[in-house]
Amino acid sequence: MKTPSTYVIAGAGGIAEAAGLLLAEWSAAPPIIYMGNRTLSKAQQVARWIRDGCSRPVTVKAFKLSTDNVPEAMEAILREADILLDCLPGGLAPKMARLARDYQMHYANLTEYVAETEEIMDLASSAGTGFILQTGLAPGYINVLAHGLFQRFCRDFDVDKADKLHFKVGALTNHAVAPHYYGFTWSPVGVATEYLKNAIAIREYERTNLLSLSERARIVIDGMAYEEDLTSGGAADLPVALAGKVRSLDYKTLRYPGHYDWVEQQMASLGTSPDFIAALQEKMESVIPHVEEDLVILYAAVEGPDKNGTLRRQEWAKKIYPMKVGKHMLRAIQTTTAAPLLQSALLLLEKRQKGAILQSHITPAPFLNGTFVKRVYGSF
Repeated sequence: MKTPSTYVIAGAGGIAEAAGLLLAEWSAAPPIIYMGNRTLSKAQQVARWIRDGCSRPVTVKAFKLSTDNVPEAMEAILREADILLDCLPGGLAPKMARLARDYQMHYANLTEYVAETEEIMDLASSAGTGFILQTGLAPGYINVLAHGLFQRFCRDFDVDKADKLHFKVGALTNHAVAPHYYGFTWSPVGVATEYLKNAIAIREYERTNLLSLSERARIVIDGMAYEEDLTSGGAADLPVALAGKVRSLDYKTLRYPGHYDWVEQQMASLGTSPDFIAALQEKMESVIPHVEEDLVILYAAVEGPDKNGTLRRQEWAKKIYPMKVGKHMLRAIQTTTAAPLLQSALLLLEKRQKGAILQSHITPAPFLNGTFVKRVYGSF
């Protein structure tokens, strides 16, 4: 690993700027950061924002990112870089992964998109560098946490199977009003996508596909009532890794009561739209506001009999609020997404692993107590 490490951050949205700031502020050695975006002025704006907001000197440079060809100036940056952090929309992930492979960079992304993840796994099989996929909040942190909780349960109760492993995340606002009981704190297209694509789960020890929004339930966490329902992508690869070990496993998204009923009403009104995801996104954005003040709530539980047959349950829950990093205040969704991405980058740079690495491949305890993750989520 070069010292200092050189990072390319693809994208200039909220998660990209948070990743850059956390890198600049919390890295043991000040990194070299290249912010790339198709709109150069936006990349320059974010680079200045990071430099101005960091409490120590840091090198942050902007460049124009091309997804279709590699201009000479961009090629020089890619050849210098150690790792590419992909904060672009999930549909562009395979293009970014190819750049990482071709220019011998490590690669980490955030997308919950299943088809794009499978495509990257194929191209990473021949790479000389490591590719950690789906490493944000959900998928990402919550999967490593759930896997760690399952392993702890098995150790504590001397078993190798469990009846239930359920994990949930909600990116929410502090307040919600009728009729939608929601506010956008992250990508609207991401919300629409997770509501409409199938969810992968385990039922009766076998991996299966389930319809999103098809298993709604009420849950009380820390005295507050929420609704939970199946959504796509959040389970990552745990349904494959733990098939045969857990009778029932699923990821659900948390919302305030009333939101999912409203979403179903909107979906029913769309009829046979040719692009259902875009239509639902447009419908939601026409009435749901974007809100800066947010919170992230996480919950995971594992349940089953111990070796003597006594039913046991272990739970973990946390609420995370906006926090100040350097001179800037970051939203909860920014820190909770960027921190696991950066922890994954550190893992790749330190361990020099090769090929595709999914969430079940990550050893939970070191990751969950790592430099970036622990400062946001606390100890595991």
